[in-house]
Amino acid sequence: MTSSYPSHASAAASAGRYSANFRAVAALAAALLPGAAPGAAGDAAPEAATGIAAPAPAMAEREMAVAAHPLAARTGAEVLARGGSAVDAAIAMQAVLNLVEPQSSGIGGGGFLLHYDAATGAVAAYDGRETAPSAARGDLFLEPDGSAPGYFAALAGGRSVGAPGLLRMLERAHAAHGRLPWSGLFQPAMELAEAGFAIGPRLHGLAGWAPTLADFPRAAAYFLAPDGSAKAPGTVLRNPEFAATLRAVADGGADAFYRGAIARDIAAAVAGAARNPGLLTADDIASYRARERAPVCLVYRGFRVCGMGPPSSGGLAVLQILGLLAGIDMPPPGSAAAVHLVAEAMRLAYADRDRYVADPDFVAVPANGMLDPAYLAARAAEIDPARAGGKREAGAPPGSEPAALRGGAGIEAPSTTHLSVVDSDGNAAALTSSIEFAFGSALMTRGFLLNNQLTDFAFAPESDGAPVANRVEPGKRPRSSMAPTLVFDSRGRLVLALGSPGGSRIICYVATALVALVDWGMDAQAAAAMPHWCNRNGATELEAGTPIAGLAPDLEARGHEVKVRDMNSGLHVVAVVRGPDGRAALRGGVDPRREGAAFG
Repeated sequence: MTSSYPSHASAAASAGRYSANFRAVAALAAALLPGAAPGAAGDAAPEAATGIAAPAPAMAEREMAVAAHPLAARTGAEVLARGGSAVDAAIAMQAVLNLVEPQSSGIGGGGFLLHYDAATGAVAAYDGRETAPSAARGDLFLEPDGSAPGYFAALAGGRSVGAPGLLRMLERAHAAHGRLPWSGLFQPAMELAEAGFAIGPRLHGLAGWAPTLADFPRAAAYFLAPDGSAKAPGTVLRNPEFAATLRAVADGGADAFYRGAIARDIAAAVAGAARNPGLLTADDIASYRARERAPVCLVYRGFRVCGMGPPSSGGLAVLQILGLLAGIDMPPPGSAAAVHLVAEAMRLAYADRDRYVADPDFVAVPANGMLDPAYLAARAAEIDPARAGGKREAGAPPGSEPAALRGGAGIEAPSTTHLSVVDSDGNAAALTSSIEFAFGSALMTRGFLLNNQLTDFAFAPESDGAPVANRVEPGKRPRSSMAPTLVFDSRGRLVLALGSPGGSRIICYVATALVALVDWGMDAQAAAAMPHWCNRNGATELEAGTPIAGLAPDLEARGHEVKVRDMNSGLHVVAVVRGPDGRAALRGGVDPRREGAAFG
């Protein structure tokens, strides 16, 4: 179905901006990845039906890897070509992303992984979310007078660092679903770290913008020039220290990271931080465990959509949005009516998210009740098709307790990444990973950055005299919005693997992409490029520089408070498309707002 976005004065400028971005990425891929396959994201193509310039979807017959940097996507494709599984490719891609996109994710942080096993039909959900130190308490971030600090004051240095979970999670997933030896999966990243890679426009821009790097000598020396400016695009950046860390992990497994010298160096960096020294110890790191959780799933217009459950709120909130819309005939794409209805569903989902979701090992989360069809139908009846409903209160889903706990939002920054992979056997991996803010805590050791994920906890442990569900507690995992997602048709066959970075707006990005793919029949690339809108139970946000911003007057007339702003997504999609004969082919979608690529 084609889109019908209204005319807008900035549409041409927006299209040019995205076209320039894709040309830059294509040039980077051509320079660094000779022999890039036809169909890789970055190939020239006409403007997409969404009104944003985008290439045609990348195409492949058997396997595909999509990631936020061409070097990572190429690495994934090469692992798949060697017979690797989707999880093998995801591990190798993540190691490369740690090097070439260090501001967003890495082994100093955590993530969530969904896996589909084509042989059994099973969906597994792996939780690699960071944990709070054993000495942490609810007042971790409070000032001596009991006030909460500003976000930037809290994130920098050691206090915000949780025990990293990414490698333990990847090791657990590899034990269950890997085909190639663990040790070989880090070789591409090690070689690239030794030889060096060219700094791209995004890394350069964020290094020049980040307010924290200059205050931390190791990070400053790596990312900044002697005069304090960001190292120029094209500068070759080498990281032999990171290569040595990966060599230890390749040879010794995740234990080499979680026990011994690397863990001691992480703890020393945290405790010795010049700003906000923290509480994380080597014992906290050694005791970290990745969890396998039950995925959360819901049927939407005949498709089974599965996401990550708590401690991420992403899967539940995305599914609630879809469930709230399931009884509504969706208006055309790009229309004010469609934006209004989806935004109203978002309000209700975010209200429940903020009230109920936290680490399920500490808080009873009524996940089943939040997805109960009768409950969602009752909540959907609150949506007025003509008028905005204003700020919503949380509902009372089945299984929820009386108001013994209140919500508690942390501050989630959009510096995260997502990759999607489908291998030749039809297995799929959707991995969203993060170190939280751009460059995390800005603490760097052993060639990698440490996270600031503890700022995803609520800073205040109580609200109106009641304990906050997402308060800091020893060993607890902060709530997240990461939403890796897998979608299946009515016969149980995989049709989509997707996800996005974007902080607390991840939920909006993934939900609207699913509406675009399912309701409006957009292809993977058009859905990834579609202009964004989001309502986190407040103002309705419209993406600046896109045609959707032109809907502001119509939405305001419907009662919405509207804010036009940049929307920093990074949607990466693999779609399985079947012809009349049932034969499958793969289509990749890459978000034009970042530097990603798809190879198959």
